Amino acid sequence: MKNFKSIALALVAFVSFATTAQTTKKVNAAKSTINWVGKKVTGSHEGTIALKEGALIYKGKKVVGGNFTVDMTTINTTDLDGKSKANLDGHLKSDDFFGVEKYPSATLVFKSIGEKGNGVYAVTGDLTIKGKTESIKFDLTVTGKTASTTLKVDRTKYDIKYGSGSFFSDLGDKTINDEFELTVKLAL
Repeated sequence: MKNFKSIALALVAFVSFATTAQTTKKVNAAKSTINWVGKKVTGSHEGTIALKEGALIYKGKKVVGGNFTVDMTTINTTDLDGKSKANLDGHLKSDDFFGVEKYPSATLVFKSIGEKGNGVYAVTGDLTIKGKTESIKFDLTVTGKTASTTLKVDRTKYDIKYGSGSFFSDLGDKTINDEFELTVKLAL
């Protein structure tokens, strides 16, 4: 009887540990999307950028962490074509903006997560662009085999000041907003 109790106790401890252990679920980068929108006084531009790799970390069914790498060399404008598209893509990849030759990737690492309910999490993470790391906050919604978010990034925090009215005067209608928006859909 004593052995039976010991075995039962060990089984309960093992099941408790197994249900609270962390698991990492890799994101399907090829099926995930990142869309961007950048605005200026006279309008806006939009496009895509590719996720290189990523993962969400779970404890049971709750998201407790995550890390992602974006391939900055894939910046692609989708609202233009021909020479205009090539010029903007090239400018965004240049040192005026993302400097992709020196900084070919950007990363996001979740630092803290608060559960808001119904699969929505309040995330604080470290976003690194052009070698500079800044804290960023956003909500992440996880449903079934997808996770999604929309976040705004202040490019000037990453030393991307080209056309910024916060740093240059007399830009007039050539002023570019400091913030750009990312809409992310992750395939899990």
